[in-house]
Amino acid sequence: MDRDEGSIGGVKSPLQPTRQLIYVSLVMDGLALILGFFVSIYFVLAAFIYILASRAYSARSVRLKKYPIIGFLTVVICQGALVFFMVYHGSHSLLSLHVPTLGMISASLLLGGFYPLTQIYQHEADARDDVRTISAQLGLRGTFIFCGIVYGIAFITLAFFFLISLELKEFLVFTTCMLPVLVYFIVWAAQVWQNPSRADYRHTMRMNSVASLCSSVGFILVFLMRYL
Repeated sequence: MDRDEGSIGGVKSPLQPTRQLIYVSLVMDGLALILGFFVSIYFVLAAFIYILASRAYSARSVRLKKYPIIGFLTVVICQGALVFFMVYHGSHSLLSLHVPTLGMISASLLLGGFYPLTQIYQHEADARDDVRTISAQLGLRGTFIFCGIVYGIAFITLAFFFLISLELKEFLVFTTCMLPVLVYFIVWAAQVWQNPSRADYRHTMRMNSVASLCSSVGFILVFLMRYL
């Protein structure tokens, strides 16, 4: 559905999509739903909602991504809370439906505090495609301020979640692992404040890599502390 000519996601020079690509995507979606039945019907329903949301986000006939608030909420809820539900439910030994609400909220907030940064270098390209993201709505400085606030709320929520679970050591380990992300965020924000051209693809992908690596290491260590 998207025909980006500039850098997008992890692809610096994207090729234009072909008709075959939509067929491959549909087949993979279908296989995902079929395999989901080996988990549970609830897992399949969640996956189906995720697929519908992703299609509505980009499809030219709906194009939720062109609405800053609706597009933002669609991404953070589906890729945050909904995915948390699927993973928790699907990996639980009893396929429990009692998924921690604070866990789902924390997942969405963590994503919400990062996602707008991935759009920060695409304002002009999005505008040409009649898309106005939440990052474009906020502006360069506003995006950093917004993400900082949401990230702060996310960690407060996460801290409370670990606290009521009596896992303060795990929270401290995770927080320590995330310190490089905080440092990079502050340094990058300061650079953009002085020179807006720093809000480019290279710095965004570096932020993405640092955040992905640190959060993965943090959650893996928390997992090992709990089960080993």
